[in-house]
Amino acid sequence: MSLTARILLAMVLGVIAGSVLNLLFSTQVLSEAFATDVYDFLVAGLLDGIGRIFIASLKLLVVPLVFVSLVCGVTALGDNQRMGIIATKTLLLYMLTTALAISAALLAAMLIQPGVGMNLISEADFVAQQAPPLKQVLVEIFPSNPVKAMAEGKMLQVIVFSLLLGYAISRSGEEGQRVTAIFRDFEQVIMKMVAVLITLAPYGVFCLLTKLFSELGVGAIVDLAKYFLTVVMILLLHALGVYSLVLRFFTGLNPKQMYSKLRHIWAFAFSTASSGATLPITLRAVEKRLGVHNSIASFTVPLGATINMDGTAIMQGVATVFIAQVYGIPLSAVDLLTVVLTATLASVGTAAVPGVGLITLAMVLQQVGLPVEGIALIIGVDRLLDMVRTAVNITGDATVSLIVASQEGELDIETYKDPEADLNPDKNGNAAKR
Repeated sequence: MSLTARILLAMVLGVIAGSVLNLLFSTQVLSEAFATDVYDFLVAGLLDGIGRIFIASLKLLVVPLVFVSLVCGVTALGDNQRMGIIATKTLLLYMLTTALAISAALLAAMLIQPGVGMNLISEADFVAQQAPPLKQVLVEIFPSNPVKAMAEGKMLQVIVFSLLLGYAISRSGEEGQRVTAIFRDFEQVIMKMVAVLITLAPYGVFCLLTKLFSELGVGAIVDLAKYFLTVVMILLLHALGVYSLVLRFFTGLNPKQMYSKLRHIWAFAFSTASSGATLPITLRAVEKRLGVHNSIASFTVPLGATINMDGTAIMQGVATVFIAQVYGIPLSAVDLLTVVLTATLASVGTAAVPGVGLITLAMVLQQVGLPVEGIALIIGVDRLLDMVRTAVNITGDATVSLIVASQEGELDIETYKDPEADLNPDKNGNAAKR
């Protein structure tokens, strides 16, 4: 059985096993004492422990992989003066796809009207973390202590330091070439660590999903089914429709080949619900399966994992309309435009803030005069939706990486078209070449 098949099988079995456990716990088929023992040992103990180890192992690789890969990528460009153009192009593409995502979400939500006729207003409360001012966000992009930035996982600061170091190495002549060789050796070693982790992925995926669904069950979706299905529908349309059109328009590439190579990455993203935790797997796939050269992928993928939030933008668009309809507050055309602009800019401006999805949603609601307390209505299903929108986000990262690489002549077309490229993660091949 292929690795992709094993990961997908683990995902399905995890959902089924978790749902069965939830049914056993909720229907009191088991005695209360026995159910408690089963939950404490199996769910909160064994499954949670293995799942946490798996997530920690993924996060372990994020900072060293981004740091080393980005330094190698910048040194590979050498004296290429297009780094600024590449960065600008990447940022604009991420903002374009985010704007398209939230616009589609608003349009669909206005047509479907998921909140009309629903009586969900409760006494539940939600207090959003205060978003930092724009000046603070911009200042904190630049690290004063790169070691501290790496220790705290501040990815934008790590990216800036890596770019500066890579640029300096590329301009340091013979000494720079010796340092570059060391970094490239480190890159191969870290990629081997990623390959080892990938082979263990099915077990981590199974444990994470079994624990999640044993606690939530499928009943969490019932009360908010219309809202839940609306968000999922737009997420799928954006991932399979918008990205296909954008990729075809800018590059002429066949999107089916990209999707066929991202299936196991979707399983990772779905189970971890974190673009950052999935980053090592995404970067390997973009380089070795899609053929994007390291000089592009090492910049676009980490940046996308930090600021690209198309899936979150879709949730914010539908949630805004949903909350407005539940509370009976009409939204004008100006309000809708404000939502698009606020969510698009916030996708970059609040990238380094924990809980960014709910923070930006709170900002959007405040901008159009809707009660922030309405977020409490959707928290019950937000964890499940977060899993789907993370898969959408990493698809956006791959799409933008392909577009930039294609336009910059840094895409290996043969690797992109080869369905067998990097199917065996145990073998450590070289990164895709131009």
